[in-house]
Amino acid sequence: MKNYDTLSEAITDLQQRGYTYDFNLKPTCLECASLKLEIHPEDFEVVEMYRFEGMSSTDDNSILYAISSQNGIKGTLVDAYGVYAENISEEMRKKLR
Repeated sequence: MKNYDTLSEAITDLQQRGYTYDFNLKPTCLECASLKLEIHPEDFEVVEMYRFEGMSSTDDNSILYAISSQNGIKGTLVDAYGVYAENISEEMRKKLR
């Protein structure tokens, strides 16, 4: 895996490597709004994962996932971690570990 200094640098590189869609985290699935598609835990894999810690605030802590679905859709998911992480199902939590 590569090392990135910033979240935006990582996103740009992943986009250039084909992770072009943006995923949103829902309690039981990932949503790709541009494709009007929901992807459930059994239908995707986390290919890469990067953590970024904010220097001035814990609100800036985030994690970036490179996701590949069984049907060939590749994209990224950015989420908070720690006390600010989203409430998600146990299946999603296991998948995103």
